[in-house]
Amino acid sequence: MTVIVYHNPRCSKSRATLALLKDYGIEPDIIEYLQTPQNADTLLEIAKKLNQPLQALLRAHDSEDDVSGLDDAGLAQYLIENPKLIQRPIVVVDDRARIGRPPESILEILP
Repeated sequence: MTVIVYHNPRCSKSRATLALLKDYGIEPDIIEYLQTPQNADTLLEIAKKLNQPLQALLRAHDSEDDVSGLDDAGLAQYLIENPKLIQRPIVVVDDRARIGRPPESILEILP
């Protein structure tokens, strides 16, 4: 089982999710996505694992831009250029993913 956390250490939900995983004895691979930008293929793959449209990765309430007219390629590029607007944390376990808001929501995908 591979567990990846797309993490922002400044986010309280991200820190709480990471702590929850560690409480379950899981040492995930941590990707600080603000330091290690993701590419469009990775963002689309995460959305697929979330079983959500790419739009689900956007922290829309933090964005001042209207992105409603963007297709997936345009939205992926927007997220690449504005990584602070990506939901956090995102936990990926093999072929499934959850956004850790609330942190307990990740328990659905743990074995």
